[in-house]
Amino acid sequence: MLPRGLVVSCQARADNPLHGPQFMGAMAVAARDGGAVAIRANGPEDIAAVRAAGLPVIGIHKVFSDRHPVYITPDFAAAQAIVAAGAQIVALDCTSRPRDGEPVDLLVRRIREELGAEVFADISTLDEGLAATDWGATYVATTLSGYTEATQPRPEEPDLLLLETLASRLSVPVVAEGRFNTPQLVRQAFDAGAHAVVVGTMITNPREITRVFVQGVVAA
Repeated sequence: MLPRGLVVSCQARADNPLHGPQFMGAMAVAARDGGAVAIRANGPEDIAAVRAAGLPVIGIHKVFSDRHPVYITPDFAAAQAIVAAGAQIVALDCTSRPRDGEPVDLLVRRIREELGAEVFADISTLDEGLAATDWGATYVATTLSGYTEATQPRPEEPDLLLLETLASRLSVPVVAEGRFNTPQLVRQAFDAGAHAVVVGTMITNPREITRVFVQGVVAA
């Protein structure tokens, strides 16, 4: 279901002026018109809004917990809600970290079998990618490399080595995500074997893009 190409992540936190389904829906249409092949979006309301762009939707449901670090679609109820909103692909944290809800291998299977949705496994290491594939994940993505204890300290550059290794070892499409903030890095990801590349902040977050330019001016 996920074509080869650029995926745009249309997300805005509550403190962002663009927070809300109206803005994310418009952002998705703009991304489509620019050539994106799919949209990644958070939460049922935003997912329902971005469907208007007519592209495949990779849905996530962020549910934060004081007890556990996993918050990207941590349980079946979260997955069920975003599939009902229109997500054809469910992205979830497939790292080995503690979580609320059912074990992640069971969650992957239930999403595939009970919801009929594809599974997009956000991982941080090669072992996690191999495990997610064994569980039945449709896609494996480097999303969480640099964001787990196992991958600290976080580098400024994307984890192209992990991407290349996954692409050479796995039988499922591998997606590059995480710190791909220039067209040149996106090109490198495809050269390293990526089926698709997800870009968020540097396309859909004008506040952060502005900060980058301002910091560049100050540094000069």
